[in-house]
Amino acid sequence: MDSMLTITDVSRRSGVASSALRYYEERGLITSERAGSGHRRYHRSVLRRVAFIIFAQRVGLTLEEIGAALGKLPADHVPSRQDWSRLSGEWAKRIDERIDELQRLRSGLTECIGCGCLSMDRCMLANPADVAGRKGPGPRYWLG
Repeated sequence: MDSMLTITDVSRRSGVASSALRYYEERGLITSERAGSGHRRYHRSVLRRVAFIIFAQRVGLTLEEIGAALGKLPADHVPSRQDWSRLSGEWAKRIDERIDELQRLRSGLTECIGCGCLSMDRCMLANPADVAGRKGPGPRYWLG
């Protein structure tokens, strides 16, 4: 059992709360074995999966999407760099879209956001005759 980690070990090494680890396990994102005492024991490779989960969440993936991605990994060995690269490479477009969205948001901080609710005093200059309103509801300039 020396190669196994307790939930406290995994929490400390990953920076993820024990409650989150139990939740990830309930969702099938990670697995553990039970010691004779009934306590969870994790293979060291779970640290890679937890890091992957955290990274994927920051990219913007839902836990369902993360579970589907992890399901593509081979079950018969610890995921390799190539395995991780293959999965994360699929997310480049999503990251680019988020970058574009954040750039639009940044530019909208000082300009009209397209609905006029935050810039009534500037709408006549930035959105004459409510041009943005004809493009649909909500902050049209920000949405692109």
